Amino acid sequence: MTCRRTLSLLLVAIAATGCSTPAPVATVSRAPPAAQGSPVDVPEIRPGVLAGYLGRQLPDSLVLLPPPPVEGSPGFANDLAISRASQTLKGTARYALATADADLAFPHAAGVFACALGVRVDAQATPRLYMLLRRVLTDAGLATYGAKNHYNRTRPFMHYNEGTCAPADEAALRKDGSYPSGHTSAGWAWALALSELAPERTDALLARGRAFGESRLVCNAHWQSDILEGRAVAAGTVARLHADPVFRADMDAARTEIEAARDPSMAGSDACKAESVALDVKIPGVL
Repeated sequence: MTCRRTLSLLLVAIAATGCSTPAPVATVSRAPPAAQGSPVDVPEIRPGVLAGYLGRQLPDSLVLLPPPPVEGSPGFANDLAISRASQTLKGTARYALATADADLAFPHAAGVFACALGVRVDAQATPRLYMLLRRVLTDAGLATYGAKNHYNRTRPFMHYNEGTCAPADEAALRKDGSYPSGHTSAGWAWALALSELAPERTDALLARGRAFGESRLVCNAHWQSDILEGRAVAAGTVARLHADPVFRADMDAARTEIEAARDPSMAGSDACKAESVALDVKIPGVL
């Protein structure tokens, strides 16, 4: 199993323990010795996954969300229509971006918002921001599992007996409920936090966060209603995070890092130009 698949599915394994935050393993993530304002060591709750900020104080998605649309309902008809529209994008630049977005492993995932933020995010140049993104991923991902485990909704690739953009993930995804989308929750939570840290980049950051969730449609891994409610879980998680003093301190430190690391030349890079082309491809009818 590759590192990408290992990390992108670790939240599934964590949630399967029945705990919102399992007991940490001995491994800790350490900041580079030379980094200024280095974060304290944060334990990994599984290899590659840092403990979140909230522990068991997560929003309850089962309480927060309505049930997913049932077959035969207008809501499910919309899900079917958007699913089929999204699959017309196979082979396009948007499909390639969706495939990259399926990868939640760090350091890869640290670059998701680099172009929108105008900052190269990594453990050396922006250690507090890097750690904040990793910890928010855990909280936003785990917050989806109350509803995920209760409804155990069938994913679109299973419904249609098709594949996804990440074939090696499919066996695990078959055992993981589709509603709501954990990737979407993580991506929207990142977008909300980053918009607060760099308000002048809000439009680009929120657009990238929206596209990150919609990549799950393109990948055939989620329904439209999964995406919409994933954003709701993210919003609740970020609201709860603001009551946590450690999160607020990390936000302050990350803001300072961003101000020092801005790189206006990034917009002209080949990677950012390619991302812009991909983001210009829209899913027909998406809400």
